[in-house]
Amino acid sequence: MNITCNGNIIDLTRPKIMGVLNVTPNSFYDGGKHNNLDTALKQTEKMILEGATFIDVGGASSKPGVDEISIDEELKRVLPVIEKICLAFPEIFVSVDTYRSEVVKQAVGAGAHLVNDISAGNLDANMLKTVGKLGVPYIAVHMQGTPQTMQNNPKYDDVLVAVRYFFSEKIAAAHKSGINDIILDPGFGFGKSIEHNFALLKHLHTLHIDGVPLLVGLSRKSMIYNTLKTEATHALNGTTVLNTIALQQGAHILRVHDVKEAKETVQLIDTLDASYPINT
Repeated sequence: MNITCNGNIIDLTRPKIMGVLNVTPNSFYDGGKHNNLDTALKQTEKMILEGATFIDVGGASSKPGVDEISIDEELKRVLPVIEKICLAFPEIFVSVDTYRSEVVKQAVGAGAHLVNDISAGNLDANMLKTVGKLGVPYIAVHMQGTPQTMQNNPKYDDVLVAVRYFFSEKIAAAHKSGINDIILDPGFGFGKSIEHNFALLKHLHTLHIDGVPLLVGLSRKSMIYNTLKTEATHALNGTTVLNTIALQQGAHILRVHDVKEAKETVQLIDTLDASYPINT
């Protein structure tokens, strides 16, 4: 269970942490906190010191109902940050969070090592072949609809069957496009009700397909704070609980805002898995 990233083999048999770096003014949790170079670099350094293997740089919010920004604006936000991170922290692997192939081309040119696409190529017909030509790992996220429409009463006959079928098709399409390393993300909160999200988490182990790694992004999402009747700012404890369940279901990468807590969760689950029965 590994991927090749920037010429390095990353072993995912021990789960890794992807730190979220939103360089946007309007992301659902940390919008506006890191949308200049100084604060972005400081947050990156903090997440690296806390144990992140990947930093996921996003310049366009994908929260439900958000207005779409231009490609030029997205590039203006992400390219300087990616360039600076790669220069300042050459040991880290940088992901670009985008559904636009033109952003991918320029971001990889600026130093990004992998692509995180919330639409799995559904919003840009050139995405898969672009990633294939660039030879970088690709995170394919399941989403019903678009960020503008995805939470307008999402429906499935069976959400588990739908996501498994979607992933099977995307794995085949990715390989056909020349993508060697694909990572699957069930897309918690992307076109799903609270019930859909918890069904996916409860049966996450059923989404292990053809030995392809699973990434889980539960961090501070509405399935947590709406269930607990609180806000994203108070959803860290809930995030840790659900990340624990995801790890026990075989998640390989946790995408999080709070790296330290996620890293500790991985360490504790590792210790639990390595334990043995006491003879009585």
